[in-house]
Amino acid sequence: MHLPSFLWLWKIAAWSMGFSLLAYFLLALTGIWMFRVRTTGRSPLGVLLPAVNNKVRDLHYLIGIIMVSLVLLLLAIGIVGTLGHFGSLGHSPHLFAGLLVVGLVALSVFSATQISPSKTWAKPLHISTNILLFIGFAWVSLTGWTVVQKYL
Repeated sequence: MHLPSFLWLWKIAAWSMGFSLLAYFLLALTGIWMFRVRTTGRSPLGVLLPAVNNKVRDLHYLIGIIMVSLVLLLLAIGIVGTLGHFGSLGHSPHLFAGLLVVGLVALSVFSATQISPSKTWAKPLHISTNILLFIGFAWVSLTGWTVVQKYL
């Protein structure tokens, strides 16, 4: 495939990755907030306001949806950009790291949709998956940096 310069595509990828990491950080903050309210009965601000805590849960869901969208955008950019530049996939460990992150995000979404009092396995799976996702994001960031160096 002979397409014009992919610099614009890499700029979108860089911004998407930055926003994905920001979303991950905000998800961690809102998740810790919900955990604290559930375990202590008090919000981190010291006042328990059910309306505020419900808004935090809704914000957690919204940010999660945004992060999933960004990760899927990154997957599409990676596939299109690599195929367009090289004609095939699998030129670096970045492919495996990216697919791992996509898989962890999918597992996180699945476990989040299963969280309920009757499914006690879902919340620990969701939390542990997101801890692993931190490692996955670090790995995909490091391998992505080496890929960027190839293109520049």
